[in-house]
Amino acid sequence: MSEAILLVGGKGTRLHPLCTFTPKPLLLVAGVPLLTHQLARAAAAGVTRIVFATSYLAELFEREYGDGAGLGLELVYVTETEPLGTGGAIRNAARHLTCGPDEPVLVFNGDILSGLDIRGLRDGHVASGADVTLHLTRVADPRAYGLVPTDEHGRVMTFLEKPERPEEIVTDQINAGCYVFTRSVIDTIPEGRVVSVERETFPGLLASGALLRGVVDETYWLDLGTPSAFVTGSADLVRGHVSSPALPGPTGDALILPGARVDPLAVLTGGTAVCDGAVVEAGAVVEGSVVLPGARIGRGALVQRSVVGRDAVVGECTSVVEAVVGDHAHLGPHNEVPAGVRVDCGVHLPERAVRVSVPTHLG
Repeated sequence: MSEAILLVGGKGTRLHPLCTFTPKPLLLVAGVPLLTHQLARAAAAGVTRIVFATSYLAELFEREYGDGAGLGLELVYVTETEPLGTGGAIRNAARHLTCGPDEPVLVFNGDILSGLDIRGLRDGHVASGADVTLHLTRVADPRAYGLVPTDEHGRVMTFLEKPERPEEIVTDQINAGCYVFTRSVIDTIPEGRVVSVERETFPGLLASGALLRGVVDETYWLDLGTPSAFVTGSADLVRGHVSSPALPGPTGDALILPGARVDPLAVLTGGTAVCDGAVVEAGAVVEGSVVLPGARIGRGALVQRSVVGRDAVVGECTSVVEAVVGDHAHLGPHNEVPAGVRVDCGVHLPERAVRVSVPTHLG
């Protein structure tokens, strides 16, 4: 396998406001863009050429990676003027593939953090003669995902999109967002219109008698589409719970990027990542969080399992717990931002504007 298609066209709406200025795959996870971890793993598995299927803020991908030489890859960029769905995006990008009809092509989503053995998935696909091989993973609660039951030989039996009733949950195996297609199969996807690979392409292939093979892999897998998953994925990389050739430092309780300034009296734990240009002042406690470039965490502040956006400020003695602070937001001193809150980009909160407890100075 030398070629791949990378699907990076989504707007990242579930991560609002983090994707206001940055596409989800370019958000910094453990100090580098999420996509950099994926590209490094693909390159290590023998992929040499990748076609990016882009749409939202498309120009930022080429600005970040250029021709791919820095990663040992050849990168090509294709931009959808109108969203085409997963299948339509794959078909649109396939115009730029150079491999023959019988060659395997890796197709993967740009928002997944995984420990999958990509080379093994490819080799198994070729050996089996499958038309498509799907990476499957098991989850405790599969209701938010597409279910993919397989028989004892790994052959996919059907596709069940997001079951609504208990009796519809016939398996805990879900589509994990990574596939190997035989190139000629991609060429059967209709051109120039919206196509869902999950709802149209795969069921259509099954109905035609094609061999779709599911490989259940129980190594690390996480969809980084929500703020809580985003901070979890970053912390897991920092602590070494999932490996990446692109991790920009040793694993441990915290990762401090070059150019960041952390006071010796600050406490960083739980896999926190502090990015270039960020400042953490004395007495601050930052646990399992992502502090993006240029952000400032004030004296005595508490940040737990949260994301603090680019050039944002968390004021003195302010607490942010399981929340998101957007780029350029400013939280004044002595605020308490509770779980689930998302402070939009550029918002300014004055001192003591948000409280969930009674201030001690009021008795």
